[in-house]
Amino acid sequence: MRKILVSAGEASGDLYASLVVEALRRLEPDTQFFGCTGPRLRAAGVRTVVDAASLAVVGLVEVLHHIPRIYGEYRKLLAAAEREKPDLAILTDSPDFHLRIARQLHRRGVPVVYLVAPQAWAWRKGRVHEMRRTLSRLLCIFPFEEAFFRGHGVNATYIGHPLAGIVRPSLTRDEFFRKHRLAPERPLLSILPGSRRGESARHLPALMDAVERIYREQAVNFVLPASANTGTAFFQERIGNAPVRVIEGESWDAMAHCDLALAASGTVTVEAALLAAPMVTYYKVTGTSWLMGKMLVDIPFYSMVNLIAGRAVVPELMQGKMTGENLAREALRLLRDDSARSQMKAGLAEIRETLAGGAEAPARAARVIQEILEGQATHVS
Repeated sequence: MRKILVSAGEASGDLYASLVVEALRRLEPDTQFFGCTGPRLRAAGVRTVVDAASLAVVGLVEVLHHIPRIYGEYRKLLAAAEREKPDLAILTDSPDFHLRIARQLHRRGVPVVYLVAPQAWAWRKGRVHEMRRTLSRLLCIFPFEEAFFRGHGVNATYIGHPLAGIVRPSLTRDEFFRKHRLAPERPLLSILPGSRRGESARHLPALMDAVERIYREQAVNFVLPASANTGTAFFQERIGNAPVRVIEGESWDAMAHCDLALAASGTVTVEAALLAAPMVTYYKVTGTSWLMGKMLVDIPFYSMVNLIAGRAVVPELMQGKMTGENLAREALRLLRDDSARSQMKAGLAEIRETLAGGAEAPARAARVIQEILEGQATHVS
């Protein structure tokens, strides 16, 4: 009976890894899985050694306060690997944590498959040397990544974006509006502040300021779908009397049926693109983290949708530009300008077309992993 260590430190990685685990179970039904899990991996039957929620920290400075706890989880996961001797490891995203795990597993002779490539094409390019040495295979979810990593000697395979095959609403617009008692004659604006409490807390003051400014100008329905990591109570305690309906989950419905989304830069912007939701993107970290990041990052855009498109399809309001005034101005412009919104939707359609092959991504990943387990070196077709 085979054992596979699976580790994901982010909500998106938890989802992607769970899809691969489910695909692997169809190929290798007797395989046992254990590792660092979120709710999706646990639902897929992966035994928890470390809870992924304990790793959810963003920012170069912010992470410093959490290093002792994260190091403890690192030691716990390695101890489980030492004890259980997995046949292979699937590490997903969270490169600061997982590239260290990969190094230790490689020393122990465990083949490492890395799902969701670190953004070494954007910053900290020196990581590719470590990746080349320690990874058996790197599975890329964006089309431009394979050529970059292969050019640096990393055994990389583009599998497609897993979200392309699963992102869809579960309700019609009428059903969603009725369920949440939204005014059907008003446009819907979905607020997506981030999946982690820290980033949401940083974004909420400017977002609530924007809500107030928008509401003074135009009658709008506002919904805020709370992620599993944050929960509704976290937001309800912080939004005061703002005219925002906080809902549990349902982010795909909230995006699919909105006229506009205010979306924190990250995986949610790819989800919004796949759901054809016009958006304004933003992000904010501490001032020190921002300055350090500016010195390290070399990319023309910050949001993944613009990077995929190779041009500014959606507005980006980063750091100091992320104010209530700027958010409200961009939101009102897009709500009122049908032509600008249509132009953005055309750009988002191109992104969806680029990512369209991702429906088979989990199955492709599973076949690559099966080949490695069987000692084969062929590439997935």
